[in-house]
Amino acid sequence: METLTQSPTDDAFVQNPYRFYGRARKAGPLFFWHDYGLVCATSATVVGAILRDRRFGREVPDERRRPAPDHLAPFYAVEAHSMLELEPPRHTRLRSLVLRAFTSRRISALAPEIAALAHDLIDAFPQAEFDLLPAFAQRLPVIVIARLLGVPEERCPDLLAWSNAMVGMYQARRSRATEDAAIAATEAFVAFLRGYVEERRSRPADDLITHLIAAEAEGERLTTEELIATCILLLNAGHEATVHTLGNGVKTLIENGFGGGALSPENVEGTVEEILRFDPALHLFTRWAYEEVEIAGHTFRRGEQVGCLLAAANRDPAQWERPARFNPARPAKPNLTFGAGLHFCVGAPLARLELQIALPILFARLPRLGLAESPRYANLYHFHGLERLMVGTGAGSAA
Repeated sequence: METLTQSPTDDAFVQNPYRFYGRARKAGPLFFWHDYGLVCATSATVVGAILRDRRFGREVPDERRRPAPDHLAPFYAVEAHSMLELEPPRHTRLRSLVLRAFTSRRISALAPEIAALAHDLIDAFPQAEFDLLPAFAQRLPVIVIARLLGVPEERCPDLLAWSNAMVGMYQARRSRATEDAAIAATEAFVAFLRGYVEERRSRPADDLITHLIAAEAEGERLTTEELIATCILLLNAGHEATVHTLGNGVKTLIENGFGGGALSPENVEGTVEEILRFDPALHLFTRWAYEEVEIAGHTFRRGEQVGCLLAAANRDPAQWERPARFNPARPAKPNLTFGAGLHFCVGAPLARLELQIALPILFARLPRLGLAESPRYANLYHFHGLERLMVGTGAGSAA
């Protein structure tokens, strides 16, 4: 197995990680990423196989568990109840209860509300050049989640700040300052949600928190800590990814000369899938081996970790013709942006709905939308999203 070195915080990598993924792919389906001390998979076949293989999982094996440092205890206390970090039987129980509340019917019913919100946000755009991320890409998904949960929209700035601080724990640039900010956000978020859970116990409403509580009362129970962890997961995982995907998608559409035609009713689903494949918001996801497993000629022993490079797998030439080309007319084929297997993203239907509704409205309302400056990606790895997205509504583009 070949060993490759690449700092995930190096600016050249941050701006274009796909060059490194191409080099890694040439080394074979697996390579050792020296900077992470981690065996990583690049091919769609191998990444998909690992994500679906029950011999790998997210929960840390007992012999690899280490006590969290005291200053990080609040963060890991929440993670201990997050279905993202658990395996069956706890994962099965939590996910089934969440899906009773987070139903496809409830999500699809949000479509008119998402459309109205997109129009409202566009109505408030300034006439001059502006950053589309805070004006649209950040606000739309966080407001949708706030409404879904049943928390006041005026708290959206807090939800955004808490989410941004907490996901800093997963980033390669993590530092003690990042950790301290994440802990402060965790404690504030937990206190905020605990109050709403208690209020909804006594005053039910037609919102997700109430429906999660109702699921708790039907034999299998969600504890208050599980309810809080689930609400935090739905906001942090869903919101962060949708923000980055909206920004990356608008950038990609403009840079490649696509607009209204690619987002017409008959084309929008395929275009959104191509956006998700071409430049996804999450690039690296890890699994632990629970027994000795041979994958692609390499034997993983129990307690070893493997990195699944979702973004590399999405550009595997064995799966997609000319994968580095953005092609909204590409024949539909499943990609790995939302994962696979037991941990397939529970928020994927909502993310797809938001993208399929918001992007056509944006480009229909602003047919001359263009880049006002060349976009740059932020130092967020293993996430992948823009620092800002300066746009104008005139004919020109600075890029």
